[in-house]
Amino acid sequence: MTENQTENQTENQTENQTNIIEETGLTEQEKKHRAIHTFVLRAGHFTNSEREAYESQHDKFCIPYEKKFLNYEEIFGNKNPVVVEIGFGMGKATAIIAENNPDINYIGIEVHKPGVGKLLGEIRDRGLKNLKIIEHDAMEVLADQIADDSVSAFHIFFADPWPKKRHHKRRLVQRPRTDLLTKKLFKGGYLYFVTDWLPYAEFALEELTLTEGLKNRFEGYAPHQEWRPETRFEQKGLDANRVINEMMFEKK
Repeated sequence: MTENQTENQTENQTENQTNIIEETGLTEQEKKHRAIHTFVLRAGHFTNSEREAYESQHDKFCIPYEKKFLNYEEIFGNKNPVVVEIGFGMGKATAIIAENNPDINYIGIEVHKPGVGKLLGEIRDRGLKNLKIIEHDAMEVLADQIADDSVSAFHIFFADPWPKKRHHKRRLVQRPRTDLLTKKLFKGGYLYFVTDWLPYAEFALEELTLTEGLKNRFEGYAPHQEWRPETRFEQKGLDANRVINEMMFEKK
């Protein structure tokens, strides 16, 4: 089977899942976009340290996926605001941000096991108490585990741009996915998106602008936020002479 045939088969199977999604209070359009995954599970190899951290720390710092809204105070032992990062990759920047902001709680969502293992090692080695991981599809986590009006911010750094036109439906930052994200933010909370792929930046800026309940904190793209550490993906983009575009929208 060719790569394209495999992709098409995966897409067909994914889209067919729209017929069997349980009722969750989502609109039909939201259900459809939830069923179309924004990621593909690619083969990845653990390093020895990543595997060791994954096996020894998973139960300590990973929150299991279940259809039940999270109790943040129970999870973190405090009432500090909660920031959710979707797709943290290898997690180095995530760990640095959490370490630099001990009065904010962070939940990172990722499906790539080596990245989960890497961040678990960072959490242990840095002694972080304010960072947890959910290893599951972010759209399902948002719908089933994150209560409305409960999140202070979403961080989305260098999400897959899905450059082929037929794959644009998989892009994370687009309506109605941005509508779902907005529901989860409390008033004044923000969505911070960064990409090195200009067509995705232009697309996302338009989608966010058209998302009801959001307003741009800046005119067009946001200035670089100095508190955000450079990621490995960002460096790859810079090495390829791509411009890093940032945008920050807040809930009205």
